[in-house]
Amino acid sequence: MLNEFWESSPPRYKIVVFSAMGLIAVGIILAIVGAIAVNRGLQLTGMPFIGLGLILHVVGLVIRGQAVRKRIKQGDSWRSTRN
Repeated sequence: MLNEFWESSPPRYKIVVFSAMGLIAVGIILAIVGAIAVNRGLQLTGMPFIGLGLILHVVGLVIRGQAVRKRIKQGDSWRSTRN
C-alpha cells in the first residue's frame, strides 16, 4: 500500500517534510505577490524560502532513506507486510 511508509515514518521525517512544504509555499507566495506588485525586493525575498525548502526536502529524502535502510536491516521488508 502506498501510505504504509507515511504511517510508519519517524516523526522527524514528517516535521521536515511539512516544514519544507511550508517554506516553499511561503516563497512562492512572496514571489507571486512581488511579481503582481512589481516589487523586485519582495520577489527576491521569496527565493531564500524556496531554496531552504528545497534543502529541507533533500534532508527529508536522506531521513527517509535511513529509515528504509534500517527497516531492511531489521528484516521488516514491505513485501512481507503486503499480503
